[in-house]
Amino acid sequence: MSAENKISNKVDELAGKGKEAAGRATDNRDLEAEGKGEQTKSNLKQAGEKVKDAFK
Repeated sequence: MSAENKISNKVDELAGKGKEAAGRATDNRDLEAEGKGEQTKSNLKQAGEKVKDAFK
């Protein structure tokens, strides 16, 4: 299950990067901010997974 979570988090991070890039390209600050938010959320989830792994 942990590997699935890691993959899902990475997919979310990449989607966030895509939204950020699209927002930057179209000068849509809301979309860019949404993408950055998704990346931050994903990074926090990835950090949580690393903590779980450290205590295994």
